[in-house]
Amino acid sequence: MIEASWLLFVVTSLAIIATPGQDMILVMSRSIAQGSAAGVATAAGVSCGLVGHTLLATAGLGAILRTSEWLFVALKFAGGAYLVFLGVQLLRTPSRALSVPAGAPRRTWRLFVDGALSNLSNPKIAVFYFAFLPQFVLPGAAQPTLTVFVLGLVFAALTFVVKGPVGLGAGMLSGWLRERPGVLGWLDRVSGTVLIGLGVRLAFERRP
Repeated sequence: MIEASWLLFVVTSLAIIATPGQDMILVMSRSIAQGSAAGVATAAGVSCGLVGHTLLATAGLGAILRTSEWLFVALKFAGGAYLVFLGVQLLRTPSRALSVPAGAPRRTWRLFVDGALSNLSNPKIAVFYFAFLPQFVLPGAAQPTLTVFVLGLVFAALTFVVKGPVGLGAGMLSGWLRERPGVLGWLDRVSGTVLIGLGVRLAFERRP
């Protein structure tokens, strides 16, 4: 049985995924340059890259769980502090603009690989996964390692649910956003506030 705070996880995940970070910018940029299909292929690659991070996070967290329950609790507190740090960073992020990549059009499979490698090679995502996923495992869960694994897969799926449609309609949406960098900043502030609130909540969460 998967014991997790599902509603909080889904709401927080969607807020984070919608943030115009590296992966979102990549999807939008490919859509502007090569069309909707290119954006969807890139989004699919990004989501598959998250599956790789899920496997790494599950293996690492599983080792910690086997070592000591106290270490896992400490990790959750550290993870809460890290989420607050990420939120503050987002609030301080200056306005950004989308850029269109130059060069010859890339094939669909290359776009997929680009998305996957861009995600897998980003160490910040690995650290984020390690800090983020344990926060939603309920205290006293019978199978916390399996729960972390399932949460990671759900996050990857939600990523495609959000970024796939963005890639599909980015020919129009991204052009509008490129002319309005303030909108990207607003999304950063919303996501940053969500992360700070989550980190503070976790710090004061009562555990049995």
